[in-house]
Amino acid sequence: MRRVAITGMGAICALGRNVSEFEAALRCGRSGIGPLESTDCSQLRFQNGAEVRGYSHTPYFDDRRADFIDRFAQFAVIAAREAVACAGVEWTPARRESAVIITGSCVGGQSTEDIGFQEVYKLGHNRVHPLTIPKTMANAGASHISMEFGITGPSFTISTACSSAAHAIGQAFWMVRTGMTDLALTGGSEAPFSFGILKAWEAMRVVSPDTCRPFSKDRRGMILGEGAAMFVLEPLEAAQARGARIHAELVGFGMSADACHITQPSAEGAARAMRGALRDAGLSPEQIGYINAHGTATPANDISETAAIRQVFGIHADRLAVSSTKSMHGHALGAAAALECLGATLALRDGFLPPTANFTEPDPECDLDVVPNHARHAEVEYALSNSFAFGGLNAVLALRKVG
Repeated sequence: MRRVAITGMGAICALGRNVSEFEAALRCGRSGIGPLESTDCSQLRFQNGAEVRGYSHTPYFDDRRADFIDRFAQFAVIAAREAVACAGVEWTPARRESAVIITGSCVGGQSTEDIGFQEVYKLGHNRVHPLTIPKTMANAGASHISMEFGITGPSFTISTACSSAAHAIGQAFWMVRTGMTDLALTGGSEAPFSFGILKAWEAMRVVSPDTCRPFSKDRRGMILGEGAAMFVLEPLEAAQARGARIHAELVGFGMSADACHITQPSAEGAARAMRGALRDAGLSPEQIGYINAHGTATPANDISETAAIRQVFGIHADRLAVSSTKSMHGHALGAAAALECLGATLALRDGFLPPTANFTEPDPECDLDVVPNHARHAEVEYALSNSFAFGGLNAVLALRKVG
């Protein structure tokens, strides 16, 4: 089987409009969490989120095209453009026909759907925007990426709640590794800030009223985020032959299902996914130096994830760095794993550990080195990126430093 290189990366989220801005925020531990501006939160118990502040489609799409694309799909295209430019992809007819697009999205075009519901149920109108269906469908990001670049190969979207992007990247990785394709565009996108879905999250009582403090004893819940991250994957030898910059190597992917509860996490299920990623990569636990944790800052997740890490790594867990970048870019649902994979890739490439921001007080039940508040210089060869979703669907990516 072939080795798989990450040769292109793109991002837009609360931490910046591109990868360099994203990395700068990680390095200085700057949180993108603040009062929501795009949605009226006066009737909500929480007011904060990690949004792309001041976003307008104008620099990226003309008005006519933007009318066809919901915010979440716009983010997908913007990140894909940067990833393709970063990789220096040359689009030949053969490449367009064989390239693969696999994206992750949890909720799709929520803002479009919310507007339609308001038109019908609140305002009593008898019709909605004629493009409501194509704008709300979760695969819209993948479809618009395919049209952006003229890619006619396999294109699809995976929706597994908070693990969506990890499942997408993992499937793309396997397709490149096994020779099913020589190029894959993959990642995730999400834009969940509409009143209806925020009320739904409010009802779950898992959103923090202030900020996101993963692994901290005084954590009060997650903070929702939005954005996208996309990657170009190709065979390592092919990337080297054309002189492409290789940001990291994807080396393993593991999946599992808890099969026990729709919302409560299982340490055993998370541990199975981590072991699966290590086994797929042919790695021992002691070779991992950093974990970008799922780290939602909910009381249940952080304790369960800590227990899972200790199950898998034993005494090596005391030597592991484990941080949650959700403390900065928020929980972007179907895009979260893509942003976190990007964080892990940059950590390996550039020799630093992103911090767990907003940390105040150690929790004895989360007794890991969580890199509190400040980034740390460290040369790490292997890292994991953890994603554990509602529904008990777990996905873990393993990455290796190159060069």
